[in-house]
Amino acid sequence: MHTPKFITLGRLVCGLVTLTPLIASTAMADVTLPSIFSDHMVLQRDTTVPVWGWADSGESVTVTIAGQTFETKADTTGKWSVKLGKLSGGEPVTLTVKGKNTVTINDVLVGEVWLASGQSNMQLHVGEVNNAGQEKASAKFPQIRMFIVARRPSVTPQTNCEGQWVVCSPETVASFSAAAYFFGRELHQKLGVPVGLIHASWGATPIEAWTSMDRMEGKKELKPVFKPWEDKLKVPYDDVKAQAQYQKQLVVWKQNAEARKAEGKPVGDGPEKPVNPREHKNYPANLFNGMISPLIPYAIRGGIWYQGENNAKGELAKLYETQLPLLIQDWRTRWGQGDFPFAWVQLPNYKKRTEEPGAASDWAVMRESMLHSLSAVPNSGMAVTIDVGDAATIHPKNKQPVGHRLALWALATVYGEKVVFSGPLPAGRKISGAEVTLSFTHTEGGLVAKDGEPKGFAIAGADKKWVWAQARIEGDKVIVSSAEVKSPVAVRYAWADNPDCNLYNGSGLPASPFRTDTW
Repeated sequence: MHTPKFITLGRLVCGLVTLTPLIASTAMADVTLPSIFSDHMVLQRDTTVPVWGWADSGESVTVTIAGQTFETKADTTGKWSVKLGKLSGGEPVTLTVKGKNTVTINDVLVGEVWLASGQSNMQLHVGEVNNAGQEKASAKFPQIRMFIVARRPSVTPQTNCEGQWVVCSPETVASFSAAAYFFGRELHQKLGVPVGLIHASWGATPIEAWTSMDRMEGKKELKPVFKPWEDKLKVPYDDVKAQAQYQKQLVVWKQNAEARKAEGKPVGDGPEKPVNPREHKNYPANLFNGMISPLIPYAIRGGIWYQGENNAKGELAKLYETQLPLLIQDWRTRWGQGDFPFAWVQLPNYKKRTEEPGAASDWAVMRESMLHSLSAVPNSGMAVTIDVGDAATIHPKNKQPVGHRLALWALATVYGEKVVFSGPLPAGRKISGAEVTLSFTHTEGGLVAKDGEPKGFAIAGADKKWVWAQARIEGDKVIVSSAEVKSPVAVRYAWADNPDCNLYNGSGLPASPFRTDTW
């Protein structure tokens, strides 16, 4: 699927990507650490914590923190590592690493560390959401620390990245991931412990870019992912020609942008700068290599994921139920922390609302793939957001409920808090005459139809012709039927890009879209 000649080319062209670890591993005297170890960092509590870096080959290195001292030596490549004993929270501590020189990392907290990744809806900043001014002004949480991984693809796995830990404040929070911040803020407030948030996301990127090549290579089911890139790589890349074409496109875009700006219309993004396809951010594994690999094996509690829009296209939407578990297994294996907790955001409602029952929808199939991944991946969770999207934009600004629902899952399943953490999920069906009885889990407080009778249900017989169904709630079940379908076979709920649906549980969490058929 990829050949050594492209890797060699990537090393030559992406020199900036490989420069940092190269310097770190060949330094003549200085002990160095990756950038994830910096002032204001948060270390994961109640677990062994890896600390690693580079020095001269054979150099003795001493690591000291909170009364613990460890000694080791750099190997023949200059790499060294130790594992700290379990740490507990308290006052800020200092991490000291000493070889021929001494590195001191100050204001280190011990608490809960989470990795947040995905595409543009994870990237969307606090400064861009609803009530942004108020959210920024109230972000006075010195025990929340934030690390943003610089956006940089790489054709080979990297050992370092650009970034630094910062203390959460009204001045620093605006440029941080809104979904991650609202998630972390709730954990901090409910648990009363420091929270570290590592943010690694990039808009308009597919899941395969975030998964390692080792995990994907050779899997026949991923052919639709690799085939377009293989076709692109068959055409020799001419950078001079590509740059000239880009400059022409840029001139036209700037002219159109000025006109749209004068009319008060949104300008939009300009043309994408040309790059060798093998080095593109969306090429499989390139973002794993450049933005995830450098973080491993930094101790984390778990991960949250907000991505899928870029894969919600045709057959790729169905393939996602293979790719999402694959990514999670990949990261868990590489971190070596067992099945660490991992949750994702199911795609929200988006685009024009249709009145057609049971309509074809790539976004509905993507939501189904995310739902199926719940049963495929142990210790996982999903925040349903079918009610907090925006028909007019793929980047809804209502990110507070997203962070809240992710936090509910973590509080309940990771930290043992007694809170309801999921909306109703489908648990089976029973057909009796002209009625279909649907069962659900997570019906705490009883099933509820907001604003009237249950809606969003479509029903069909063996002819596969969908009609809107009448629905009624009985306990933890919904019974659906239609006078037009005497012998029902299948039911769909909220099956559209932007469905009109209203099923919740008594705790106010929405039911996941689903279907009982595989048509």
